[in-house]
Amino acid sequence: MKPGVLAAVALLATIGCRAQPATKVEAKPIVHVLTSLPLLLDEGFGLGPAKGEAAVFLREHFQLKPIDLPSQLPPSGVLLVAQPRALPAEELVALDGWVRGGGRLVLLADPMLEWPSERPFGDRLRPPMSFADTGLLAHWGLRLDAPDKRGVSYDRMNGAVAFISPGTLVKMGGKCAIEEGGWKALCQLGKGNATIIADADFLNVEAIRAAKGFPSDNLRMIETSLSPPLQQAR
Repeated sequence: MKPGVLAAVALLATIGCRAQPATKVEAKPIVHVLTSLPLLLDEGFGLGPAKGEAAVFLREHFQLKPIDLPSQLPPSGVLLVAQPRALPAEELVALDGWVRGGGRLVLLADPMLEWPSERPFGDRLRPPMSFADTGLLAHWGLRLDAPDKRGVSYDRMNGAVAFISPGTLVKMGGKCAIEEGGWKALCQLGKGNATIIADADFLNVEAIRAAKGFPSDNLRMIETSLSPPLQQAR
């Protein structure tokens, strides 16, 4: 092959290589997390991450950023609050203002938590047995009622989502819409919105599977609730 032809082939090869699109790695959505449950660290607070099925699933799908207080949040974004410990009044005001300013909140408020814990009752690090609502839900026009009976149940209206002793959300005013038989509320608050689910035990999928013996759509539901709107529409 003549030198000129070789040069032309080399040039075309170079152009072809440059024309190949670079492989783009899609970043996981950022989710800030405020919780008393072992979703970030196991109950012993060791150096490694939590090993529960829900914890592993959340890490695989999202960049989890723990926070201690709502006042630590950036101006907007997504926040998962799962059975938090009681927050002082100024932090509830900060959370309400954050949502109304454009934040997206997913709140798991369980009035009868069944999640097992090795920590003794009274230990401040033990997850609270009931959602410590000090006026936030009432401010949004909601009431959270405890269940009449305990145990695992599931709702086929949303696939096969299973719960353990779920509560009931009751509309008392405001702009929240109650869905799915009372276990979920969707609230439009200023520029932002909040999804409230009256159960946190639904993330304990190991216990649900052991009790009912069937796979559930619980992890898919939490993924959908936390994902950006475009991902929800897929």
